[in-house]
Amino acid sequence: MITLTRLDHTRFAVNPDLIERVHESPDTTLHMVDGRVYNVEESLDELIARIVAYRARVLAAASALSASAAQD
Repeated sequence: MITLTRLDHTRFAVNPDLIERVHESPDTTLHMVDGRVYNVEESLDELIARIVAYRARVLAAASALSASAAQD
């Protein structure tokens, strides 16, 4: 999950795998696969950076689990 900020300054978490597309004009708008739409404060570049960091954490955790299981 990545944490984002709505335009009313409330924070929420979203599964980036469920984002269908993102627009920035001027607000960043997330369109989810279930049809929901969220407007967030983060820029498109910041959103992409958070998704990349999230995926890196997932891969690192999977690698660590795999290495741990191989040692057992």
